Amino acid sequence: MRQGQVAVNGVDIAYREVGEGPLALLVHGFPFTPGTYRYLMPALAEAGYRAVAPWTRGFAPSSVPPPGREHLADLIGDVNALHEVLGGDERAVLVGHDFGAATAWGAVVQAPQRWSRLVACDVPPFQFFGPLVLNPRGIDVQTHFWFFQMAAADELVAADDFAFLEFMIRKYSREGYDLTEDMAAIRASLGTPENLRAALGMYRTNFPAATFGSPQWAAEQGALWGALPSQPTLNIFGAEDVSFGMTEETLAGIVEALPKGSAGALVPDSRHTPLTEQPEITNAHILRFLADTA
Repeated sequence: MRQGQVAVNGVDIAYREVGEGPLALLVHGFPFTPGTYRYLMPALAEAGYRAVAPWTRGFAPSSVPPPGREHLADLIGDVNALHEVLGGDERAVLVGHDFGAATAWGAVVQAPQRWSRLVACDVPPFQFFGPLVLNPRGIDVQTHFWFFQMAAADELVAADDFAFLEFMIRKYSREGYDLTEDMAAIRASLGTPENLRAALGMYRTNFPAATFGSPQWAAEQGALWGALPSQPTLNIFGAEDVSFGMTEETLAGIVEALPKGSAGALVPDSRHTPLTEQPEITNAHILRFLADTA
């Protein structure tokens, strides 16, 4: 596993990479790190891809952006700029998990010529996102969207060695899942007040209390990731993911709306992190999709 760093859009982005071949860019979510892809990266390398997993802006060792520059538009800009500086071509594949999936939905629409296929893990397209989040069940499950708006969150999230984030990830993971490796990476990446503030800024800029859920908010976000991709897409979820309560029926409706060659998958015995909870099953779905759409 190699590590590198490049400058894009005024920030330094650090990344891990392995393998040779067409670029497969893997974008993590919150509060995760490139460790999300520790099982997928070698599998992609063996399948003939150059797998690259960056630390999102604000997540050390990547640099901290200016306050307010953690918006989805910034993250999408970084992803498409990384395609350029890393030498990606029209064969490149984009994979995103959690917040990284929302970024990926937007990136393939904003620069469709850069990406041949999309794998979106544990987040649906924007037109399905709102109805699944802004309902009683979704509001109850996604309480961190609102908690992170509070000034007190800066101290409360960091308290007791990031006990809140450990509690949060445990809620979103299947029973018995070992968080040790994930939490060590998270503490290293968000261990300073500046890094944590930048990470929380992803929620504060994209889900601001004053407009979240309003027509203004929907129009702003919709302009970024409201259009559906033109590329074949795999939308994959943990079968027991509490985040969106994804069902086979809802997932079938998503796949029907996506381009020809698209697919959906529910990974058994996993919640919001099937990439690390059930890596063999998840990797098999992703590799099969990439092979079938090559």
